[in-house]
Amino acid sequence: MKCGIGIDIGSTCAKTIVLDEEKKILHRLLRPTGWSSVDTAREIRSSLCDLGVDMDRACVVATGYGRISVPYAHKTVTEITCHAKGACYIHGTGDLAAIDIGGQDTKIIAVTKGTVSDFLMNDKCSAGTGRFLEVMANTLGVSPEELCRMAAEGGNTTISSLCTVFAESEVISLIGRGEKRENIAYAVVDSIVQKVSSQAKRLGVSKQAVCLTGGLCEFDYLRQRLASVLHTQVEAKPDGRYAGAIGAALLASAL
Repeated sequence: MKCGIGIDIGSTCAKTIVLDEEKKILHRLLRPTGWSSVDTAREIRSSLCDLGVDMDRACVVATGYGRISVPYAHKTVTEITCHAKGACYIHGTGDLAAIDIGGQDTKIIAVTKGTVSDFLMNDKCSAGTGRFLEVMANTLGVSPEELCRMAAEGGNTTISSLCTVFAESEVISLIGRGEKRENIAYAVVDSIVQKVSSQAKRLGVSKQAVCLTGGLCEFDYLRQRLASVLHTQVEAKPDGRYAGAIGAALLASAL
């Protein structure tokens, strides 16, 4: 069987999707990217072989920051194209706006009839990204997942700085003043939501169906807050974090 394989090597996690000839998902692989994308790509190939995937017959498309580090890829494609295609596959429509909150950047992608019509990408600052959430969670001594759960019980606190370094200093000051952790967690999530929604509004995403992809799509409170600020429904599905890899696998299937 000829498989279509999509490999999305991001800044923090590497996602792999294997599609069968009917474009149904056979395998999902998720691992930390680590310090070497080359080593990660090699380990992914080894894992696929262990799963019985015939790499000699398979077509591979790589995307993400580390896409050039996959020597066995038949083609490399940008994240924007792959995330758009993957989001359409996951949500079953060719008309949507995908908000991808990744480890180091945030992508807002407008898709019309299955084709990218516009996009915005924040890749010069980690504010509003998974890295921002991770840094703040570490400062509070909790996991990112726990921070989001705590945020749902907090309120009435804000973080004014858009810079991760200065925002961390604000959090430390709030801790020093004895502010409840739930309120600080609320401020952290609100800071992310305000940053992301500001980008999304510039692209006019509320005019389309909106879906959340990337690692943070699994944090339901963040999704709810984003929907509230955008004044529209924001959908998220379990395969959302694999959107880039799914899009790459679909493109591989067409080779």
